[in-house]
Amino acid sequence: MATKTWQSMKKYYCPRVQQEITLETLVVYPAEHLPDQPPRVLGHRCSAGLKCNLMDKPGCVWSGTNPGYNPLADGGTLSKFAA
Repeated sequence: MATKTWQSMKKYYCPRVQQEITLETLVVYPAEHLPDQPPRVLGHRCSAGLKCNLMDKPGCVWSGTNPGYNPLADGGTLSKFAA
């Protein structure tokens, strides 16, 4: 049976919510009888997504409200806090 888990990718300081956030991915691992299959990434989320979505402006792709804006792309506004 396949297993789904949310895994932490990186931690950043987000100036929008003014706190450290964790970027997470939803990873599906294959069943034991399919060991040669690599894990699949099904989704992304931000640990402060709910707080960000309650603000008056759309957030980013990580909070799920603005798929056209990724602050981690080149020239983004998130500053790296920890790897």
